[in-house]
Amino acid sequence: MSFTKRELLAMAGIGGAASILAAPMKARAQTADALPNLAKNAQPIGVEERQARVRKAQKLMQKHGVSALLLESGSALVYFTGIRWWQSERYTGAIIPAEGDIAIITPFFEEPSIRESMTFGDDVRTWHEHENPFALVAGVLKDRGLEGGKLAIEERVRHFIVDGVQKAAPNFETISGAPITRGCRLFKSAAELKLMQTANDITMAAYKSVYPRIEAGQSPRDISAMMNQATRELGGSPKFALALLGEASAYPHGSGKPQMVKEGEIVLMDCGCEVHDYESDISRTFVIGEPTKKQKQVWATVKRGQELALETAQIGTQAGKVDDVVRAYYESEGYGPGYKTPGLSHRLGHGIGMDGHEPVNFVHGETTPLAKGMCFSNEPGIYIFGAFGVRLEDCLYMTDKGPQLFSALSPSLEAPFG
Repeated sequence: MSFTKRELLAMAGIGGAASILAAPMKARAQTADALPNLAKNAQPIGVEERQARVRKAQKLMQKHGVSALLLESGSALVYFTGIRWWQSERYTGAIIPAEGDIAIITPFFEEPSIRESMTFGDDVRTWHEHENPFALVAGVLKDRGLEGGKLAIEERVRHFIVDGVQKAAPNFETISGAPITRGCRLFKSAAELKLMQTANDITMAAYKSVYPRIEAGQSPRDISAMMNQATRELGGSPKFALALLGEASAYPHGSGKPQMVKEGEIVLMDCGCEVHDYESDISRTFVIGEPTKKQKQVWATVKRGQELALETAQIGTQAGKVDDVVRAYYESEGYGPGYKTPGLSHRLGHGIGMDGHEPVNFVHGETTPLAKGMCFSNEPGIYIFGAFGVRLEDCLYMTDKGPQLFSALSPSLEAPFG
């Protein structure tokens, strides 16, 4: 889908830190018991690991005949350099040559701030407002002994940057940097998995704190506010807290129509947080009060799909097969076919790590074989437009022995957290 969860929350009027914190509360209890900081011992990624990532990228560049890799502000820049910077019309980024030291490009007046977040390297080149930053990119390439060749562009680099570099360094062919960046970021290290586990532990603990305090009459904002508060207390940085009530649960990213918790209606929550740059993403579906026979049947069908995904996701299996197997099961139960509703209208899952959505996906046609260190969401759903939807989501990472869950599957509709 083309929007992030944060963007969709804001569009629907049920997201954003300011609106959530300002929202009125209607919970059974205004305060919850004090929660422990689960992230207090979490260790951020160290300098040595970032340097090892650069070396791996350089080996991949040499393998693919690439001269250098161009990055801009965003998760890729953090991943390789540790530099946290926002995107603007002023280019800040890095060049990683196939051999030699990295270089950073940034506006002159930003250099002191950039250096504060640098974890290694010393080649920082600056430009004034009337100067062309992309001439500095060309200068770095020349200083590394590169007169031409292939310049790989990280996937999320914006067009005006690519265009500027092409004009400043016309002897270079710009190509996709996906084989380089994915060759590094797809496969999480032990340190990355530990941070993701902490993030998932926090989200699950927040759910368990909030669930008993959800009651009839509350709005999505009430529930989101409780979830974000619990997440902060537990040591995580909230990323999104989506609460879809009643009919809105039939639409995977919600509805802007007024909603409130009602006895006997579905509550679908999709929440995640960040710990030292790494994210969680967990969804739960339940009912306040007594569920109907139809709600129970749909929930059980979705749960079986989650289990089938885990059974299918084995080392060497193409990622798309995981989606295909679950979708075929749902079709055998009368849903679909394909992406039609009533049924599973979105892909089965997405990659996850520093970004909530990363390559590759559990989606029809994806041929990438599953390998150790890959991380995915496992989030089948069944959506009945005009009525309700059910989604269950837990993230997993691939091991030599198959998939390992970051969070235990939901036991039942009546006891979603056991």
